[in-house]
Amino acid sequence: MECEIGPRRLTTVELCPPWRAGLGSEWTRSPIARLRYARTARSRTLYWLDRHWRFHLYDRLAPSRRAADLLMKIERGTTSIF
Repeated sequence: MECEIGPRRLTTVELCPPWRAGLGSEWTRSPIARLRYARTARSRTLYWLDRHWRFHLYDRLAPSRRAADLLMKIERGTTSIF
């Protein structure tokens, strides 16, 4: 796992080694979730990625001022969405 950091967002990415001969030696990078920062509220919200590579608000978890609270939800993996 890695994090890609951008302006007002953090995207968790899963890295997988080459898994089949003929596909090359590049690792596969797949986004998992995104945390977006709302400057006015000073909080972060969690988003999940659908099969069409679009992010959607994860509405089962309230926004948080601490990124660690949201990252724990991803790490626990209590739903199959992350």
